[in-house]
Amino acid sequence: MNRHVWIDSVSPAVDGGRFPAKRIAGEPCVVDATVFRDGHDALRAALRWRPEGARSPVEVPMTLVNWGLDHWRAEFVPEKPGRYAFTVLAWTDPYSTWLADLRKRAGAAQRDLSSEAREGADLVRKALKRAEGEASQAARAALRLLETPDADPRAVLEEAARLEPLMAVLQERADLVVREPELEILAERERARFGAWYELFVRSQGTVPGRGATFREAERRLPELRDLGFDVVYLAPIHPIGKTKRKGRNNSLVAQPGDPGSPWGIGSEAGGHDAVEPALGTLADFDRFVAAARKHGMELALDFALQCSPDHPWVKEHPEWFYRRPDGTIRYAENPPKKYEDIYPLNFDTPDREGLWAEMRRIVLFWAARGVRIFRVDNPHTKPLEFWRWLIEEVQEEHPDALFLAEAFTRPPLMKALAKLGFTQSYTYFTWRNTRAELTEYLTELSAPEMADFFRPNFFANTPDILPRILVEGGRPAFMMRLVLAATLSPTYGIYSGFELCENASMPHHAIPGDVEYADSEKYEIKVRDWNAPGNIKDLVAKLNAIRRENPAFRRLDNLRFLETDNDRMIFYVKATPDRSNVLLVAVNLDPSAPQTCTVRVPARVSGAAPGGSYEVRDLLTGAVYAWSDVNYCRLDPAVLPAHVLRVERRLP
Repeated sequence: MNRHVWIDSVSPAVDGGRFPAKRIAGEPCVVDATVFRDGHDALRAALRWRPEGARSPVEVPMTLVNWGLDHWRAEFVPEKPGRYAFTVLAWTDPYSTWLADLRKRAGAAQRDLSSEAREGADLVRKALKRAEGEASQAARAALRLLETPDADPRAVLEEAARLEPLMAVLQERADLVVREPELEILAERERARFGAWYELFVRSQGTVPGRGATFREAERRLPELRDLGFDVVYLAPIHPIGKTKRKGRNNSLVAQPGDPGSPWGIGSEAGGHDAVEPALGTLADFDRFVAAARKHGMELALDFALQCSPDHPWVKEHPEWFYRRPDGTIRYAENPPKKYEDIYPLNFDTPDREGLWAEMRRIVLFWAARGVRIFRVDNPHTKPLEFWRWLIEEVQEEHPDALFLAEAFTRPPLMKALAKLGFTQSYTYFTWRNTRAELTEYLTELSAPEMADFFRPNFFANTPDILPRILVEGGRPAFMMRLVLAATLSPTYGIYSGFELCENASMPHHAIPGDVEYADSEKYEIKVRDWNAPGNIKDLVAKLNAIRRENPAFRRLDNLRFLETDNDRMIFYVKATPDRSNVLLVAVNLDPSAPQTCTVRVPARVSGAAPGGSYEVRDLLTGAVYAWSDVNYCRLDPAVLPAHVLRVERRLP
């Protein structure tokens, strides 16, 4: 059989369809395809989609949006979180082909169209076999006119044109081609794409030096985090902490009496990954904390760290789940020259692979049953990729609204693979991108369609493990600058406790040249902070989070565009909604040590103003209003405020 119809370049399709593309539930998913055939016959194309598991698909006609490039488009809305299958089908349309020819003949004032009318009548007669009710009546009425000798050509053409939509449905699809296999969409809730995260240690939310806080005491901070505009409260591990080989302050090898240990040394006689550290309270107290966060409009993210202290119950119950040294002892974790003798890594190649994997699934579902729907996964790149594909699909089958953040500071191909296999979001290299060239290159990569289809960045400005050198050297102006960049470049961003206080006391990090770690790290001791200490930038945090919520352009990454400035120490970018009803112009001084100026050109197609025309912009950080045009001047003093966040308000006469 000769094949005449071809379907090519269907999108979205990640790696040709090996992995699902990611979209947001409740929003249109646009599907594009190149559809063509040899010759000049007319074509029809359709999008066919269905929720995973559904037997009856929905068919949506596609529209030819670019005739010269054979570009067709349609869309569907995945209403709820979950997986959806879709494909594209196409076929030759004999009736539309005939009608186009009839129009040409009529346009040439050809009077005798009887032969052509008979051809059309044959097509309608065949279609009548599939017509019922009103459709049958309409087709028969057209057939009578087409079969009428010496019928008025204009009347024939008008009736034939009226029948075209119905014939598109009734005709046999004789040379139908279906794109196989089906492609897949993973639709997730809005929090998968947009949100402000705040990371904290429960034990450090108290007010008494040297005494750890409980869940109930930590609840007192929730109203403040709500007022600062955070959506997600991310907790460092809350599980029992082991005592064997417990680390002391500043990661010292020997803990002193009273040292609380690292929360990542999980497991003690009090339990393992499905228990809470007794010093924090009980599971009932945890449940109350989850409910309190929800009451304040926030949700909880839990750290999911697949490692154990030597005191973890699994060490005795499942010794086969751990690596062994030649002398038979269990191997502890190492990252030379560092030794983590308080942590045993799990062996995912254990002969009891099935048992280990099932236990990991049980743990996640245990916390999901207690209301947790976001999991920040510690070092996922050190575990098998197929494990993550399996685990995430298993969890989301029961809880389609579950989200997973990959803490994968590793090589780009591995980070991308984790995202393709199901991780909702990922940490990124943003922490180490500081110059205009670095930021522009990296964000251009992240916002490109082929990347945005599967990779969602979460721009953490700092973490308990990472104190960027620019924050140490640049002080408060650098904290403000990096906060604005994180909050306005990426739809999802986060800060770790103390960022709002501009904490930057550091000690050298010898393992990674050029990087630094926090002095007196909270990972190994209890902190008590004055959350209103002088010099804090809480007002800026609250303002930026409010701006993000009020301006839908900040909810997307694929709408980012950089504009050229004449000063490399100034960066300027634009975010806008597709209909340009919300246009934001952001300027940031990347030099925390001195004021910088620049001239920036804003094309009219970016601002929405007429070429050469003026328009009004409002700085959402200060309330100041400016008249702008195609070319504009900026001066930003980092000691005062290192950024403009300008919203285009209206055109000026």
